[in-house]
Amino acid sequence: MNKYRKVAELIKNSKHTTVFTGAGVSVESGVPPFRGEDGLWNDYDPIILDLKNFYKHPEKSWDTIKKIFYDYFGKAEPNDAHKVIARLEKEGYVKAVITQNIDNLHQNAGSKNVFEFHGNSRNLICTECGEKYSVNDELLSELPPKCKKCGDVLKPDFVFFGEAIPEREEKLSFEEAEKAELFIIIGTTGEIQPASLIPVVANSKGAKIVEINIKKSNFTDDITEIFIKEKASTAMKKIEKELDKLK
Repeated sequence: MNKYRKVAELIKNSKHTTVFTGAGVSVESGVPPFRGEDGLWNDYDPIILDLKNFYKHPEKSWDTIKKIFYDYFGKAEPNDAHKVIARLEKEGYVKAVITQNIDNLHQNAGSKNVFEFHGNSRNLICTECGEKYSVNDELLSELPPKCKKCGDVLKPDFVFFGEAIPEREEKLSFEEAEKAELFIIIGTTGEIQPASLIPVVANSKGAKIVEINIKKSNFTDDITEIFIKEKASTAMKKIEKELDKLK
């Protein structure tokens, strides 16, 4: 039996399937990873996302942040991996998506129950009063953008270096991992903590671990039961095809 058929059968028979995604699921949408051969940190200094540096030099940080996360990433569209995951949720196979990504592509593809472990880029938050704004061209017309209530600097509502994981998302993500009967890892190397602990928790609670990655990760030889060495969109389309045959 091929791996795609096996995963399709696991999805069909699982009472609670959770999907866990990293940068690799969005690469095919034109969103580069931060690390690695084609990573953003090869072209940009990661200090722009250091919280202390942001507070010291908000204008300089925002100049680069706008280029990367709004001018560039803003044009990205969901790929087949996002779309298949959204379809599987709509049809009741997938209960939740836990993502390390901040690009909103899961939601844009139609996924509803998404836990954004590292926050998101679609909102800005005031560094002083905590007021939140949906990002728009008007807010970004002057850098750094300012809060309309108190006048202080706004920052993207995603996790910077030196910043804590959002408490609610962290709690819900780990709770979701504990519920999973089938846990599908897609496009993450497992290098970033505490996110990398989520699949480990799922495994410890008895979940079957399926992994889709273009190369081995920190999970592959440790907790993964079925490893599919493939691009996310290609693998998910093949699994979708096999699942359709089982209906």
